[in-house]
Parts: sequence; structure tokens; C-alpha cells
Amino acid sequence: NIVWAFAKAEIPHTRLLERVADHIVALDNLEAFDPQNLSNMVWAFAKAEISHPRMFEKVADHIVALNDLGAFNPQDLSNMVWAFAN
Repeated sequence: NIVWAFAKAEIPHTRLLERVADHIVALDNLEAFDPQNLSNMVWAFAKAEISHPRMFEKVADHIVALNDLGAFNPQDLSNMVWAFAN
């Protein structure tokens, strides 16, 4: 996950992250993303201090529509809660 790598390395690249977020928002659905992908993505945006409310809303809507968080491990959930809180 490229956005995770940039955030983990603390390399700011706002334009790249914004383009990725715009792409995510434009997708019909997020079915191709597993829980770790979603968790890493929102964590990376929060860590990089990049605000993209539409992307966060799309991820949140996708998670709510799942009706079951059983596929999310505790680390996925804690990273997501942290990201949404920040």
C-alpha cells in the first residue's frame, strides 16, 4: 500500500495522497479492499495529516454496510478508530 509506505516513512506527498483519495472516492465500491487495506489507508492519511472527508466517509459507509466486523482483527479496528479520531 503506497500511501501507508509514504506515511510510515514520514515522506509528505500531499498531491499523491489526494489523487489516491480521489480515486477511492470515484470507485463504485470498496469490495476489493480487505480490512487491512482499509485500515492501513485511513491510518496513512491520518498519520500524514491529510484531510479527505469524502474518502473517510466512503470507507465508513463501506464498513457500516458490511454488518459484520468479524473480518477485522483488533489491530485493524484500533488503527481505524485512531485514524477517524484524528
